[in-house]
Amino acid sequence: MAVGYVLVNVSPGKEYEAFQTIKLVQNVVDTTLLFGDYDIIAKLEAEDLGTIAKTVVETIRQIPGVTNTKTLAGAEI
Repeated sequence: MAVGYVLVNVSPGKEYEAFQTIKLVQNVVDTTLLFGDYDIIAKLEAEDLGTIAKTVVETIRQIPGVTNTKTLAGAEI
């Protein structure tokens, strides 16, 4: 099981709408609105990191208002 965290920047005024949409995306297991450098953080779980990357590129980045993402891959130790 792979875990990834996606930090999301959104156009001003689109934060809540993007947050509500991201919550419904397949593989997203948790989402939080933030104050600071990023507007939203989403936790994704999938079979592999490729699936997480595909979800970010093909779904999350395509959501209206999303301007930037940064994906962090969870490490297994």
